[in-house]
Amino acid sequence: MKISIQRESLLKPLQQVIGAVERRQTLPALGNVLIRATPTGLSLTATDLEIELVSSVPHPAEEAGEVTVPARKLMDICKALPDSAELRLVTEGDKVTLRSGKSRFSLATLPAAEFPTLDEISVSKEFTVGQGKLKALIERTSFAMANQDVRYYLNGLMLEVEKGRLRAVATDGHRLAMCDMEAEIDTESSLQVIVPRKGIQELVRLLEDAEAEARIQLGANHLRVSLGDVRFTSKLIDGRFPDYQRVIPKGGDKVLRIGREGFRQALSRASILSNEKYRGIRLLVEDGVVRIQAHNPEQEEAEEEIEVGYQGEPMEIGFNVNYLLDVLNTLAGEEIEATLRDGNSSALVQDPSSSEALYVVMPMRL
Repeated sequence: MKISIQRESLLKPLQQVIGAVERRQTLPALGNVLIRATPTGLSLTATDLEIELVSSVPHPAEEAGEVTVPARKLMDICKALPDSAELRLVTEGDKVTLRSGKSRFSLATLPAAEFPTLDEISVSKEFTVGQGKLKALIERTSFAMANQDVRYYLNGLMLEVEKGRLRAVATDGHRLAMCDMEAEIDTESSLQVIVPRKGIQELVRLLEDAEAEARIQLGANHLRVSLGDVRFTSKLIDGRFPDYQRVIPKGGDKVLRIGREGFRQALSRASILSNEKYRGIRLLVEDGVVRIQAHNPEQEEAEEEIEVGYQGEPMEIGFNVNYLLDVLNTLAGEEIEATLRDGNSSALVQDPSSSEALYVVMPMRL
């Protein structure tokens, strides 16, 4: 294999696939990137056996071939070279030599045949959505995913495909986030898949060009997203996602309208003196006002008072302040609408000017 290429033309695809390279891997090949050179172009592949990233470069090779090299070392070398550097990679036995100007680096390789690849996916549904819309859908829900929960099916984002609509739902058992987007999906049956946490984090990182399209392919065990020169594939979590419709509270008769930014700032200030472990705050709701109270084991207290659109019976309810702040940081409208029933029931939080997203936060005993 012989390649002559500009530094930037190699560095960008390396940065696109590097997220799939495991720092602590069981297989030596998983720390490497597979470089496949052909007369029509290059492809770089990285995988951790759960996700696979492939980036293509329309740059013809002088001599075709394929080899795997240490991914992070190659990327660090490319980063350290001058911006306008010309790189030349040549395989010599079990090494790859990289030359640029008066610099020379010799990297150990592993045979391409030892590099693991994900199984081919049998596509059951395929559709195209805008990258910007897909990124917004994920960012408005993925913060509520569980992290290393024993209920493994919560450690990911559930995507539900229906005719004309794509929905994302995430929950960790204490809160739930749901968001819808219109999509040109022509299907008679609905389908639910759960994409693991790492896969979602990598996909969001790759969704850059808001105007470009993302082609989504769903199989029995895999999700594949094609973004121009980059192809992302992730295994799916094999499990049944909870019936999220049952979690959404209904029949709440206490509706609060609050300025989002003022509420967010008041919660942030009060949270400074909340219990560092449990992060509990108390909301005292009365006509036209909400009092936010926090205290901690050192007997320190904080109280904030903000105006609110509410007429009704006074009530008291506790929450984990981080869960409320996550929702307020995700919503973009000037106001939020919180629907409550009593101090022991979950709160339903929405942007009153948009029906695309809703959030459920369970109360906390204080």
